[in-house]
Amino acid sequence: MITAYFLDNFWGEKNNGFDVLYHNMKHGQTSTKELSDFIRERAGIEDAYARAVTKLAKSVSNYSQLGTFAPVWDIFKASAEKFASCHFDFVRKLHELIKEIQKYAEEQTKAHRKTKEEVAATLESVQNIQTITQALQKYKEIYNTKCLEQERLKKEGATQKEMEKAASKTKKATEVYKLYVEKYATAKMDFEQKMTEAAQKFQDIEEAHMYNMKEIILSFSQASNETHSQISQVQEEFLSNIKNTTPESLIQKFAETKGTGKERPGPIEFEECNLAIAAEGLKPRKRKPFGITGRIWKDKDTDSVECPDADSGNAENTADVDEEGYSIKPEVNQSDAKENHFCSSSDSDSDNDEPRKFHVEIKPLQPNDTFHSAASLDQIKTSIGNITLSPAVPRHSPVPLKRNSSSEELGRLRLPAPSNDKKPANDLLSLDSLFGLPLNSSSSFSTSTVSAPGRPTTPLAAGAIVPPPRPTSRPKLPTGKLGGITEIPRPFSPSTSSNASPPPAAPLARAESTSSISSNTSLSAGNTPTVGVSRGPSPVTLGNFDTLPVAVALTESVNAYFKGADPAKCIVKITGEMTMSFPVGIIKVFTSNPSPAVLSLRLRSTRLLEQILPNSQLLCSDSTQSDPDTKDFWINMQSLATYLRKMAEQNSSASYFNVELLKYQVSSYGIQSTPLNLATYWKCTSTTTDVRVDYKYNPESMVTPSALSNIQVLVPVDGGVTNMQSLPPAVWNAEQMKALWRISEISNQSENEGSGTLRAKFDISDGPSKPATLAVQFVSEGSTLSGVDMELVGTGYRLSLLKKRFASGRYMADC
Repeated sequence: MITAYFLDNFWGEKNNGFDVLYHNMKHGQTSTKELSDFIRERAGIEDAYARAVTKLAKSVSNYSQLGTFAPVWDIFKASAEKFASCHFDFVRKLHELIKEIQKYAEEQTKAHRKTKEEVAATLESVQNIQTITQALQKYKEIYNTKCLEQERLKKEGATQKEMEKAASKTKKATEVYKLYVEKYATAKMDFEQKMTEAAQKFQDIEEAHMYNMKEIILSFSQASNETHSQISQVQEEFLSNIKNTTPESLIQKFAETKGTGKERPGPIEFEECNLAIAAEGLKPRKRKPFGITGRIWKDKDTDSVECPDADSGNAENTADVDEEGYSIKPEVNQSDAKENHFCSSSDSDSDNDEPRKFHVEIKPLQPNDTFHSAASLDQIKTSIGNITLSPAVPRHSPVPLKRNSSSEELGRLRLPAPSNDKKPANDLLSLDSLFGLPLNSSSSFSTSTVSAPGRPTTPLAAGAIVPPPRPTSRPKLPTGKLGGITEIPRPFSPSTSSNASPPPAAPLARAESTSSISSNTSLSAGNTPTVGVSRGPSPVTLGNFDTLPVAVALTESVNAYFKGADPAKCIVKITGEMTMSFPVGIIKVFTSNPSPAVLSLRLRSTRLLEQILPNSQLLCSDSTQSDPDTKDFWINMQSLATYLRKMAEQNSSASYFNVELLKYQVSSYGIQSTPLNLATYWKCTSTTTDVRVDYKYNPESMVTPSALSNIQVLVPVDGGVTNMQSLPPAVWNAEQMKALWRISEISNQSENEGSGTLRAKFDISDGPSKPATLAVQFVSEGSTLSGVDMELVGTGYRLSLLKKRFASGRYMADC
């Protein structure tokens, strides 16, 4: 059982403990919601990370499977998949935990609703004792005043009648005072009893809330610990597989799978020359063409130059086959061979083919061809330098070349065939668009050529296929192996040395001038933009790393009602509010920085404040703060940014926005809390009306006395005023039937220390007048009645202006 801390620490002079405990209970719902949001955000981060790792594991399949290192990629892929599976499992556990939190939040709301009904009687008891305490204080002051007045009359030797009258008033005040003392005793007993029960209920609720929150956090920690254990196992397994994969095993696997055979070339011994056999070998002989059983390789060669009558003759294109499966070449007479020597196959390499003869004609150099000869020599040198020998096409080549093939066909044949037959022929064109390069080679490359291995380079024509650039994740080939491809670096492409792409620079608004952004718009070494923002008429330039300026206004309003000259009948209420002003440029700073510094502030000298009502949507506070003279707050920056954006959308031309953060009520003690005391006197007859207003400046109502300025006293007079005489001079408004006095300033430096009288005599045509309630207006700059002050706490912001003022609200006086 926990000690009854609530029961012993929430009493106090003003009996505000119940209010603190009740609001603390309500804060429990807020903390539950915020914990749920935190875990949900963590689950989102884990889910995004797991998906990224899964994508990485799939990309390993696209890596090269050639070479000795290829099997290692399988280990990487399996480890990445298991790693992602661990994080997905953690996400699942977090979502289950969020469901438990939501269930607890519903139960918590029901419990709070039930407790609110149970402590309703305690709230009434608190309000009752607060009311009786105020009344008791009031009647105590009246009692003391009457006693002092009776004692004064006794010392002055007043008449018997005056003494009896004073004694009667004193007796009456004594009875009332004693009555409220008894009422206070009864209310005190009832309050203590109900407050004791309520404090225990509030502590029980908080105790259960803390235990539940702790269980939720322990579940979160356990799920995180289990995930980390699984990740450690995956890492250990990966490390073990890497250690077991030795260079010897990789080389052995490559030799076993890619080996070309174990038989080495046999020895060849020297043989003496046998003249008979050697002479026999010099005789011409026929070579049997190779043929597969059941299929004759006698089809017409598509690469040969056809004669006009190539297809004429024997309609049946067959040949005899011997017992070994070879086709027997038919005998051809010498005359036919001479007639058809231009129709020979390009693959013919018979031993008995006669060597071709070439006719070469050398023309003598003409005397006038000196210039052309020099040019031809330069061309020959250039051509020789660009000649690349082409190896002979193997006999098993599936793509034989025609002797009359065009250069366009040659260029097409030199391109490698696509590995997947299902892909269309324009796959490379689609890849170009993916890599961000234009398809027109002339726009990105000066001269683009593609070289196949072992082939001479052939320039591509306009619109030819250009291979896509090397992905950043693949190793860069040496320059000599690029085969004529010129790589053009893509602008604003991420550096290959970084795993993550830097954020793009945010575009500046049209209204932002170069003078306002100055050097703040330059990109840093990490390619992170620092954007300067124009603040309109404000000369300050904001940046993400500057201290942001804010202004604060503390404004108080004093409402008072004076009844005649009796100070006990004066009713006073003082309220105040704190408004913070933000420059329009701060909105872009908040937008460009997703996690701005939290704006914290502190109210000082709050001992005179009875109640503080913060803006619940923007301002947060610690209700358990023990110091009665200070109050700490901090702003919900996400809500503030959203609120400022909405205000900017509604009024795009504004240079700053005012946000009301909190309101408060100041303790008042009757006429002592009014900065300007008033007393009115009326004398009304059928023909005239006399009005007198006495006023007195009261510096004791202010912590720091300050002058009252722009004082206006407005007195309505009915009965048909025909003439007015006033001192000091006043202005009469016949339409509104009101007299107006204006005083520029009243302070303790004024005449008679700020005391004075306003007099007026009115001639009435339809009298008598009825005494009316007059109204007074004034303002005071640079001070407040409560003396409250504020300061910013933390870094990131600076207070550019703190403005204090108080003014009259409903400030009235009656006779």
